[in-house]
Amino acid sequence: MKQMVLWVVFAFVFGIFLSGCTQHVTIKALQPAEIDRAATTKKVSVAYFENDEFDVSSKIETKLYEKTIDNKQYFTVVSRKDFDEIIAEQKLQSSGLIEVQKAIAVGNLIGAQAIVSGSVSNVSARDSYYYEKRLRCVDKRCERMREYLVGCTKRDVQLAAEVRMVDVAQGDVIYAASIPASTIWTHCDDDTHFIPTVDAAGQMLAERIAEHFIFKLTPHYVNMRVALLDDPDTKYDAREEKLLELALEFIEQNRLDKAEELLTELVDATEQQSYVAFYNLGVVKEAQGVYGEAQNYYKRADALAIEPVEEINAAHFRIDDLIQSHKKAMEQLKQ
Repeated sequence: MKQMVLWVVFAFVFGIFLSGCTQHVTIKALQPAEIDRAATTKKVSVAYFENDEFDVSSKIETKLYEKTIDNKQYFTVVSRKDFDEIIAEQKLQSSGLIEVQKAIAVGNLIGAQAIVSGSVSNVSARDSYYYEKRLRCVDKRCERMREYLVGCTKRDVQLAAEVRMVDVAQGDVIYAASIPASTIWTHCDDDTHFIPTVDAAGQMLAERIAEHFIFKLTPHYVNMRVALLDDPDTKYDAREEKLLELALEFIEQNRLDKAEELLTELVDATEQQSYVAFYNLGVVKEAQGVYGEAQNYYKRADALAIEPVEEINAAHFRIDDLIQSHKKAMEQLKQ
């Protein structure tokens, strides 16, 4: 019985070791903005937020101006000076959550497609105190240890902003939500780092709120780790094994063009009967952003696999999602 338990443990550990050796490639993929309608309202003006001690509105305005995708500016930011002048002339509310009709009136006068307004909560900060155990040597050889306590502080800081984005042309709200941000810092008497002040923490959280809002409005790139197949699925000869080995090395070095040549040669050498060759070729095309070809190669691999292959199944669903997401993101970029 004991031997059986040891064998199970060995098999489990060995399986983990083998799975950890699987080679992966990082694939960069374009994803659409969560708020699709923001793509039609890229000329934006940001009002001053109410109770904006940490300049959330200014941070949003700056990030809108700085946002680029593939080195192209995504938004056009209407000068806040123009916004303020119209507000003063029309004697409208100058900060806080501006009513939809007022936002439409101002937007039409300054040529903005969308108006962003909001209000910020008071920053919340709470300190709590506790002790942590430490050990120190009692003698020079450190043969005996003594336990002692050090005082520690935990600071929990929270901030939130109500943000609203109004479509000037459509006359309705594109986005409205409360965006919370929080963080916890700790400091003990025997460490070298310090807890930031409440003001400094508030500035950091305001930055996060602005980043969260801009992220929802814009297409963005994500990185995905995709597994490669490195074991022959048919009887490879020495030349075919070398082709697979070299192709994987070139993929690791981001030489996708060379890897594609070698894998294409491997497909021909195996008389198009190796799903490993087709699958890895699909990964290369996916990494190159040629999703249609990648999908075709994954289908060929799936057709050749007699039993389910986890990597091929994952690729089947992933590439369908990528094709749809990329199409939607490109539409948003063109609007």
